[in-house]
Amino acid sequence: MMNRDVFKGLGVALVTPFMENGAIDFAAVAKVVDSLINGGVDYILVLGTTGETPTLSADERKALIRFVRDRVAGRVPLMLGVGGNCTKDVVTTLRKWDLSGYNAVLSVNPYYNKPTQEGLYQHFKAIAEASPLPIMLYNIPGRTGVNMAPETVARLAADFDNIIGIKEASGNLEQVERIKALVEDDFLVVSGDDGLNVEVIKRGGCGAISVLANLYPAAMADIIHLALSGNTEEAASRLEKLENIISALFEEGNPVGVKTAMALKGICTDTVRLPLVAGSGALREKMKTLIAEYEK
Repeated sequence: MMNRDVFKGLGVALVTPFMENGAIDFAAVAKVVDSLINGGVDYILVLGTTGETPTLSADERKALIRFVRDRVAGRVPLMLGVGGNCTKDVVTTLRKWDLSGYNAVLSVNPYYNKPTQEGLYQHFKAIAEASPLPIMLYNIPGRTGVNMAPETVARLAADFDNIIGIKEASGNLEQVERIKALVEDDFLVVSGDDGLNVEVIKRGGCGAISVLANLYPAAMADIIHLALSGNTEEAASRLEKLENIISALFEEGNPVGVKTAMALKGICTDTVRLPLVAGSGALREKMKTLIAEYEK
């Protein structure tokens, strides 16, 4: 079994930059990847929600998997989003796609179907039995319509050695505490909400998978590493200075906000794919002001 410590610290949910015509901008992908690594992030998540994965074709997903793997070239560990609401399709992907160069899979709760806790258990049981890579669960009830109970997390962790952790994005800190109380100490609990990163670490979390780090990798790496070293007060103070930007990131949906900010910084375009639309003029002006205030 892999060394779980490689997924402690700061992970980044990588955006998928597009050209103005909507095609993937691989030159910008390379630019973002290099910026993240140079900024001190600990690992990169490819094909997460922030990457607009539901709007990518299978061929585009495979191309991104290969491109990011080759660009990273072993400089940091890689995690790959492989999830969905059809268990059979997820299992097929895990068994048939080339996942070489990746260190773990992040798999989201099945969305829209709204399964019971037993349904969630059986879904992830099938994934655990099929996956050639360790699995991190992903609980984000605001997007999926169902919350994975701490007891279900603990049951999966106990039954499958290759389920190594959870990205917890319920926004419920009591749930984080409950998970930590039920699982073994080496089970990874990762924050999935930028605004709660330090609070999750204070409750035993091992780091975060961040959206904001696409924009400010070094600042977010410093915050996470400070918190993990026990300096949570300084980490919280630094995170508080980013609070308004974090809030603005999600006003018009993710990754609309972060791409709006990245466009203002000249990193990539603000192009997103339908059903998302580019940030409004009001959001651009607000983000411009917030970035100027933060960087002054």
